[in-house]
Amino acid sequence: MNALQRSLADLRSTELHRRIGWVCGMQGLAIDATGPDVTVGELCRIAVRSQRPGGVAPGVLAEVVGLKPGLVTLMPYGSIEGIAIGCEVQALGVESQIGVGQALLGRVIDGFGEPLDGRPRPATGLRRPLKAMPINPMQRPPIRQVLETGIRSIDGLLTLGQGQRVGIFAGSGVGKSTLLGLLARHVRPQTGSAQQSTVNVIALIGERGREVREFIEKQLGPEGLMRSVVVVATSDQPALARLRAAYAALAIAEQFRDEGRNVLLTMDSITRFAMARREIGLSAGEPPTARGYTPSVFAELPELCERCGTAPGGGSITALLTVLVEGDDMNEPVSDALRAILDGHIVLSRHIAHRGQYPAIDVLKSASRLMPELANVDERALAAAAVNRLAILERNRQMVEIGAYEKGSNADLDQALQIEPALQAWLRQSAGGVPRDQALQSLRAALGEAVPQRSERPGQLV
Repeated sequence: MNALQRSLADLRSTELHRRIGWVCGMQGLAIDATGPDVTVGELCRIAVRSQRPGGVAPGVLAEVVGLKPGLVTLMPYGSIEGIAIGCEVQALGVESQIGVGQALLGRVIDGFGEPLDGRPRPATGLRRPLKAMPINPMQRPPIRQVLETGIRSIDGLLTLGQGQRVGIFAGSGVGKSTLLGLLARHVRPQTGSAQQSTVNVIALIGERGREVREFIEKQLGPEGLMRSVVVVATSDQPALARLRAAYAALAIAEQFRDEGRNVLLTMDSITRFAMARREIGLSAGEPPTARGYTPSVFAELPELCERCGTAPGGGSITALLTVLVEGDDMNEPVSDALRAILDGHIVLSRHIAHRGQYPAIDVLKSASRLMPELANVDERALAAAAVNRLAILERNRQMVEIGAYEKGSNADLDQALQIEPALQAWLRQSAGGVPRDQALQSLRAALGEAVPQRSERPGQLV
């Protein structure tokens, strides 16, 4: 009886007719078709004309991105070569999903789960939809656990927590890929136990093909790749493929989180995700707004970010999203929107990079909104003292460099100039993995070199 019931259930769920339509127009990458009867987000296959006489070419997979009276707007995942007026469009009756699970660790895949590393397809037993609802905010545990990144300037002055969402704001060529590689190799919870080991899910969205292999081999390294899943969509792929890769990485991270794992999701970059969403929105007929970005971009950015964070089951997704700042303008629309959405921002400065300081983190323009809750009183006081010295130096740098400052005129500036070499040495870091306690101790030593210490007798300084 059970076998008969299963057969009847399979029969009821089987489509006994084909839902088809025909291509009637195309503008750019947007394809208009008369039918089929589909919903937004459903996958279709477009039959293309073969270049060989009498031959049958494989179809092109496309997704429904818009609906018009009597028309369906689709965008392809692959090349549009061979698509012509009258090509058949068949609805596949499925929504976008991705294979998830432990088999993905150490692998490099595309947005469909297909391998890019030359190895067999990962044997994933589970599949998840690319888009899922965020967790109820009242069910989210508060962020209480410090996440050690191994980067002194972040751990000491911009303390992060497990489940925090942070943007790394940088122009091109300032060292964000190097910083991401250091974080992926060395980030870990403060306890450092084996049960709480962090899984890396890395989404490379719109990257140059040459940089993908360089990042994996040089920045990530074999050790980092062993506990990582890398999802790649290069810049030459259609906008829909770049969008899918970002959602695929998020779905994979959610599966590890639901298993109770701590996940570090790094996306390079969310700006290219926004650009892909803009391209799709304009093709679907959305009106352009600020710098051509469509309203769906600013609706989808918080939707993407809210799926990260802590979960009731004990797992978490810590999101580090790089923001490619156009023309070094920190107030361009995507950057401005993300600063309001995220729980902190780390700014990489081209000016600091030109001084030879890497990572080129501009501490004065960066902030972690959770640091007051994660760091204790002494750690916050130490960070405030360091930021105060850096602010004094930055405010008077031009006067000192032109020789207009006379020593003894300002005691705070004299003290800041005295500790500047030690402080700059502390900010520079060529390798990650420095424990947070050690970073704080070395910062205290750098600041204490010029700070008078009190002797046992009150009123006497040594």
